[in-house]
Amino acid sequence: MKKVVISLFVILAATSFAMAEEAGCEAFKWPVTREQALFAAAPETPSGTMLAVGAAADLALVPVDKAGFAVPPERAPASDTFGAVASVEVPPEGAIQISLSGEAWVDVVQDGHAIKSAGYSGVKTCPGIRKSVRFKLAPGPATVQFSGAKKADLKVAVLAPE
Repeated sequence: MKKVVISLFVILAATSFAMAEEAGCEAFKWPVTREQALFAAAPETPSGTMLAVGAAADLALVPVDKAGFAVPPERAPASDTFGAVASVEVPPEGAIQISLSGEAWVDVVQDGHAIKSAGYSGVKTCPGIRKSVRFKLAPGPATVQFSGAKKADLKVAVLAPE
């Protein structure tokens, strides 16, 4: 009986894993096809740069202790991770969507305060894109902080939500 239970568990686990793999990018709460297209041709960009809404960048990260965050990240990053700071001009509509190719935390700072996200979607089974976070902001300048990345580069797209 024990072998039957273990066999059923293995079959169930394998089926669940296969279903998750098939879901892939379709498992995001909103479409990420624009990001995928932009990531394919994202130019290398240093930390501290201006990110354009409607574009992507292959952002060069620095050791997290050298990132120069405007405010401490909401999630304290491990000391052996990477981060970056960039700026963005929030459009008059006030909504932006920031999508990342890999594991990292993203904070948006406006008027000296970290702004809570308005929505989040993350999927581990979508090749080339890991998460997408939406923010509702006031039009004008904002700072985007990336922290806790395990690698020194991260593709980032800043878009108006669809």
